[in-house]
Amino acid sequence: MFGVAGALVLAFVTWGFVNTDSLASAASDALEWVTHNVGWAFALTASGFVVFILWAAFSRYGRIPLGADEELPEFRTSSWVAMMFSAGMGIGLMFFGVNEPLTFFATDPPPGTGDPGSVEAMNTAMATTLFHWTLHPWAIYSVVGLAIAYGTFRRGRSQLISSVFTPLLGRRRIEGGFGKAINIFAIFATVFGTAASLGLGALQIGSGLQEVGWLNDVSTGLLVAIIAVLTFAFVASAVSGIERGIQWLSNTNMVLAAVLAFFVFVAGPTVFVLNLLPTAIGNYFADLAEMAARTEAAGGEAMQAWVSGWTIFYWAWWMSWTPFVGMFIARISRGRTIRQFAVGVLLVPSAVSVVWFCIFGGTAIDLQRGGVDLVGTAENPTGQEEQLFSVLQQLPLTTIASVLVMVLVAIFFVSGADAASIVTGSLSQRGSIAPSKRVVIFWGMLMGAVAAIMLMIGEGGATALEGLENITILAGAPFMLVMVGICVALAKDLRTDPMMLREDRGVEAVEQAVSYGIERYDGDFHLRVSGASPAGNGDRPPDGDGRPDDDGARHARGGPGGRHRHADDVDAAGRPRYENPPHER
Repeated sequence: MFGVAGALVLAFVTWGFVNTDSLASAASDALEWVTHNVGWAFALTASGFVVFILWAAFSRYGRIPLGADEELPEFRTSSWVAMMFSAGMGIGLMFFGVNEPLTFFATDPPPGTGDPGSVEAMNTAMATTLFHWTLHPWAIYSVVGLAIAYGTFRRGRSQLISSVFTPLLGRRRIEGGFGKAINIFAIFATVFGTAASLGLGALQIGSGLQEVGWLNDVSTGLLVAIIAVLTFAFVASAVSGIERGIQWLSNTNMVLAAVLAFFVFVAGPTVFVLNLLPTAIGNYFADLAEMAARTEAAGGEAMQAWVSGWTIFYWAWWMSWTPFVGMFIARISRGRTIRQFAVGVLLVPSAVSVVWFCIFGGTAIDLQRGGVDLVGTAENPTGQEEQLFSVLQQLPLTTIASVLVMVLVAIFFVSGADAASIVTGSLSQRGSIAPSKRVVIFWGMLMGAVAAIMLMIGEGGATALEGLENITILAGAPFMLVMVGICVALAKDLRTDPMMLREDRGVEAVEQAVSYGIERYDGDFHLRVSGASPAGNGDRPPDGDGRPDDDGARHARGGPGGRHRHADDVDAAGRPRYENPPHER
């Protein structure tokens, strides 16, 4: 599997270096077909994953632990959230925190909504941004993360995407060609999704260097050099391991991000941001159904073009990240229950995203409404990667804040990409929790090379982001089908969980006892539940199979004159404990 996946990615890299124009043309044609013919599937499945993970969390299955019944979580909750958040979308928040709300407000609102610059456009901008960055992406991550964590820590399977399908297809097929194909899809999605993030990071760092006056121009060569430096950094972090590398970087980054957000909140329009918080949340929930249903049918070609550039790109990006983010979240979530996992993964990062976008997006919108031009003109637009720095120029301590942004972008990427390289190494080495360092380095270098190719497709300029988006959507589309299968397999797995079977058999035993008590004692009886220990009170231990004895074990125990009677006992594990009354022994 390592050889096949590596050869395919190397072939892509070679194609990109040898004939960049040919690759760009092929990617554009494929993207047009996917967005036109498969866009509806992205819309349906993304919302379907939200429903699925909420069902898993708040149904009877929510109490199932991801590990042994009494196992404790491996990481502190604060570290767990920090690592999860940094791996999941940290760099995206830095890139789109200002850009997305500002774009929807000032230049590119969803078709059929308010005019650019209007109050309606502001409300739609914030609601749509939260739609792209809160429940839906984290539900997408949760599906894969929960399935892998459950299979690995509860069922003892390997930490592979393919192993999730064991209850559907059986171990033999999973260990054969079908399972290998699933894992190769996962490797492809991870490599290209991570490369897209690396490209975004390079674009923003390059823009930051230009904004603070350290460079006059950002060329494609400079972006490739930035990619090389970041690649070296995340590979070094990856080979150091989760404990020393990722956890430290994630915790550090959360502190720095909090400092930056607090600075912008205090130095910017504080009262406006506070007012925007409840308004944005309310509009998000009010418009959720409409936003989830945006397709070509809702607005023709204009809507299709808008959805392809934003919503479908995001859903494909999140799906392309699910193999590594899902596996990484699974790796750090051992010992938590399904409900704790789902609530933590869905709500905590979503809440942070709401606050982040209200602070940065709200500040940008307020400045734009106040006459500060942050978006430029149609002939000379401000680059998406430049807009955060343009906001910081309107605040005090511009240079210090800009340097902090570049540091955050770099660390956010490193903390996510090192997790991606470890997970890719694990996928290519049959699910090994500790993949070979040489394999981790190999995949890390390939991710850097793919990112360079993606930027070269866009020539490192205004169309560089478009090149990143095109390849990401194409990489995420096949994995969407894999994720649907994961939901079906996990649902089947949960129905046969040992805890659920014990409860079902316990309920069945009680129902049998009640029926027997009604039949034999005309309803004049009561049930007794005792501990599983056979000692004390002359109780007889249960049979090994938990079923009633053949020799008249379905009995209730009566007192003197039959006035005080007990139906069948049930032990603490939910197994029936039957005993013969003295007068029938």
